[in-house]
Amino acid sequence: MATDPANEAQSSNCHATNEQEQGATRAEKKLTVLESHGFILGKTIGAGNYATVKIARSEKHGCDVAVKIVSKFLAPSANLNTYLPREVQVIKRLRHANIIRFLQAIETSHRVYIIMEYAENGSLIDIIRRDKNIDEERSRRWFRQLLNVLAFCHERGIVHRDVKCENLLMDRYYNLKLSDFGFARGQMKSQDGVAPLSETFCGSFAYASPEILRGIPYKPQLSDIWAAGVVLYTMVFGRLPFDESVWSKLLKQVQSKVVFPDTPKVSRPCRALIVRILVPQRLRPQIPEILSDEWMAIPLASAQTSTNDIAFVGEGSEPEKSSPETIESKKSSDSNKSIANDEKNNETN
Repeated sequence: MATDPANEAQSSNCHATNEQEQGATRAEKKLTVLESHGFILGKTIGAGNYATVKIARSEKHGCDVAVKIVSKFLAPSANLNTYLPREVQVIKRLRHANIIRFLQAIETSHRVYIIMEYAENGSLIDIIRRDKNIDEERSRRWFRQLLNVLAFCHERGIVHRDVKCENLLMDRYYNLKLSDFGFARGQMKSQDGVAPLSETFCGSFAYASPEILRGIPYKPQLSDIWAAGVVLYTMVFGRLPFDESVWSKLLKQVQSKVVFPDTPKVSRPCRALIVRILVPQRLRPQIPEILSDEWMAIPLASAQTSTNDIAFVGEGSEPEKSSPETIESKKSSDSNKSIANDEKNNETN
């Protein structure tokens, strides 16, 4: 029986079209690296020069998480090869109610994904910009949380070295969460009463202690405390205490007695505490001394305790002995201005 060439051609075209559609469907169903690990990406909540932070839905945890996506092509080699691995190693060890919890890290040929607890209420700097300044009640509560978490880190030989309002996040109940351990360093605990010194300039100029700005070896724990004092000043006054736009001016200001604006009105005890903290390294108080200060002793109003969606271990607790979090490496084809820094190429301390 003769076959109509026109019908045969039409049938061939339909068959080819069906194969193309099936191929497209298969391509569409191909999971991304994150999807293969149970994370569905959402909107971007932060972006820097070489990294972005997105919200993602975690099927495993049944809640939203934050995903920091670092481009291997854009990230400086020092950040990629030194600071990023160090950050992961440090945060894997820390379990504290006021630290953003690390969940997982995934590495591909093009990117590194760091999955963390998601803080729903943004950063402290967002709140300051919204409210102009923070009342002393909230400032005291958040400052106490900051001091407690810094003490927790310091007791374990870990220094943060980038404490600033942008790195202090807020959970659903407005509990403070310390984040971004990119410049953190471990093994900094005192040995035989002698604390190791650091020589690397890291962090933000506006929060840097005088000894860091002078470029001399410094005690990083005391520089964390200085930065915490800058955070307190910024909360209650709604502005930074020092002008970082001109280096010479900044260096002169940090080595002089801190100056307070006329407004907003801040209590004498609060101002006195700020003066106690923003002093030369040899005079700077340790965290226990600050916690016993007159202003800190004022009782706090009751506040909601953090109860996160993920089963976080409580404040002050140690990490589990066998942590499920791992760094996963996949050789796939898958292809913050956060810091003002002048890092030395070779850090010795």
